[in-house]
Amino acid sequence: MGITSRDVARLAGVSQPTVSRALRGDPRVSEDTVRRVRMAAEALNYVPSEAGRSLSTQISHRIGVLVTDLTNPFYPHLVGPLHDELERLGYRMMLFTERSEATAAAERLVDRSIDGLVLATSTLDSGLPAELSRRQLPFVYLNREGTVPADAIVVDNRRGGELVAEELVKSGHTRIGAIFGPDNTSTGRDREIGFRQGLADAGIALRPAHVRHGPFEFETGAQALAELLDTDPVPTAVFCGNDVVAIGVIDAARRFGVDIPEQLSVVGFDDIPMASWASFELSTVRHDLDEMARTAARLLVARVSGDDANLEPSGVDGNGAAGQRRVTLEPHFVARRTHSEPSQS
Repeated sequence: MGITSRDVARLAGVSQPTVSRALRGDPRVSEDTVRRVRMAAEALNYVPSEAGRSLSTQISHRIGVLVTDLTNPFYPHLVGPLHDELERLGYRMMLFTERSEATAAAERLVDRSIDGLVLATSTLDSGLPAELSRRQLPFVYLNREGTVPADAIVVDNRRGGELVAEELVKSGHTRIGAIFGPDNTSTGRDREIGFRQGLADAGIALRPAHVRHGPFEFETGAQALAELLDTDPVPTAVFCGNDVVAIGVIDAARRFGVDIPEQLSVVGFDDIPMASWASFELSTVRHDLDEMARTAARLLVARVSGDDANLEPSGVDGNGAAGQRRVTLEPHFVARRTHSEPSQS
């Protein structure tokens, strides 16, 4: 039989629970006791069992991250910093791609013995947040918000939409189209509200024929551009709900022989690394994806552990009625080569 925590406890002259607390860094254990326990563990070559620790504390030190589709270029740029920040905080990341109904999804997530969940995908009508709340599994919204109160990290999407409208109007565009994201997500909804408001402030209204909605995917942009090119008159500029949609527009424009930006200005949102590639050089709205992911990790770990020290630097700009924390990142317009003044021809 191998060395157990009881053996360490006997050698250190403490109780078995004290050994567990000392080895996981519980601040309630004195430095002298921690030193004695660690010396005893080292002398006995004792290695703590993660499984045993989970059973005794009901904490797995695993955090789930839920995304829809890793083939979407947006998500991989969140996964890396999420993993790194969770690891720094002493947690392991488990990645889930899930399209199931709320109850089935919750069953799978809870059965995997996670302490909390980062929701990087959630529609406003999804039942999953309510089911997670009912099961008392802590979660945080990343890059979106839902109807169920929870901690959230978002960009100021409305302001970002306004920035694009202001830039296109300043460039002289009046015939403007938009390929918005799904209107059942807070991200798609708020970017649309901000963009429409920015145009309205300049006395410009979006023509219904020049508006499309769809998933934040490459195919959405490609298909929508084909439809917009059949309208009369054709827009001289298009705002896309995110960079992935915008890249779909650029690809389709090349196939249709549409010159960007001479014939069509295209603007995205998010500034994923691909947006700055030489083959795209996409004008877009930038926010700090790395900080968004790391803040989501800190918010959730603080909620799981009850330790607000994990929120340094605080960055918390709002609290809901039930004490939910909300962090908002500021957007910035990035001018590259896909937008310009409209052609006079």
